[in-house]
Amino acid sequence: MAPSLSSAKELLSFLGKSVFTILETIVFTLIPKPRKNVAGEIILITGAGSGLGRLLALKFAHLGAVLVLWDINKEENEETRKMAQDAGAVRAHAYTCDCSQKEEVYTVADQVKREVGDVSILINNAGIVTGKKFLDCPDELMEKSFDVNFKAHLWTYKAFLPAMIANDHGHLVCISSSAGLIGVNGLADYCASKFAAFGFAESVFVETFVQKKRGIKTTIVCPFFIKTGMFEGCTTSCPSLLPILEPEYAVRKIVDAILQEKLYLYMPRFIYIMVFLKSVLPLKMALLLAEYMGTFKVMDGFVGQKKKS
Repeated sequence: MAPSLSSAKELLSFLGKSVFTILETIVFTLIPKPRKNVAGEIILITGAGSGLGRLLALKFAHLGAVLVLWDINKEENEETRKMAQDAGAVRAHAYTCDCSQKEEVYTVADQVKREVGDVSILINNAGIVTGKKFLDCPDELMEKSFDVNFKAHLWTYKAFLPAMIANDHGHLVCISSSAGLIGVNGLADYCASKFAAFGFAESVFVETFVQKKRGIKTTIVCPFFIKTGMFEGCTTSCPSLLPILEPEYAVRKIVDAILQEKLYLYMPRFIYIMVFLKSVLPLKMALLLAEYMGTFKVMDGFVGQKKKS
C-alpha cells in the first residue's frame, strides 16, 4: 500500500509541475522573458579575433561586461580588444590561445583567473571548417576539426566550470551549428564535431540540473550558414526558408537567447521544423524533400575563408 501511495504522490507532483511549466511557457511566449543584466560579468569568448566572436564581443561591450578575448591570431584579437574598449567594455583583456591545445588552454585559463577573476559566462565560439568530402579530407585536418570545434569545449569547461559550480552562478554557451543537428553532404568531419559539441553541452546541462545547480545556465546555438566568410561560396536554394544569415542578425539573436537564458536557439526558425521532420518523415520522403530544397548542393561552391595577405 505504501509504495502505491508514494507512486500516486509522485504522479500528482509530476502532473502539478507539468501544468505549471506549460502555463509558464505560454506566459513567456506571450510576454518576453526579462533579460538578465550582464554588466560586470566576466565573459570569455573564444575565436574573438574576427567574425562572430568579434561581433559578440562588441555587443557585450555595449552591455558593460568585462571581456576576456581568446584567439590564435594575436593581432586580430588585439584589434577586437581595442574596438571593445571603445564600445564601452568595463575592461577588455586579450589572450593569445590555440584552443585546440589542451595544455595551452589550461595555462591561459590559469592566467585569466589570476589576472581577471572567475569567468561567469563562457562562450565557446572558435571553429574551423575543412569543406572537403570525407575521403578527400586528410586525417590531420579531420583531427583539427575535432580539436577546435569540440575538444576545446572539454578543456574550457574543465577550466572554468568548477568555479561556476562553487558559486552556483554561470552561463555556458555552445556555438554549435545546424550541421550539428542534421548531416550535410560535404561536411562529414564538421558535422561530427558539431554533433559532439551539441551532445556534450546538453549532457553537462543535464549534469548541473541533476546536481541542482540552478544558477548555472546553458545556451546551445545552432545556426545555418552565416556570412562571416567561413562558408564563403556556399549557397542556398531556398532563401525564404533557409537564408544565409547576416552576422549582425545572428549576433543579436544569440545575445538575446543568452540574456533570456534560453537553452536552445536554432536559426532560422525553419531549422526547428527540419529537425521535427527528420524525426517523423519516412526516410525516402525526407531525402526527396532535402533534394527538392537543394540541401545536398549547399557546399558545391565552397571556397572557405579568404586568407589575408
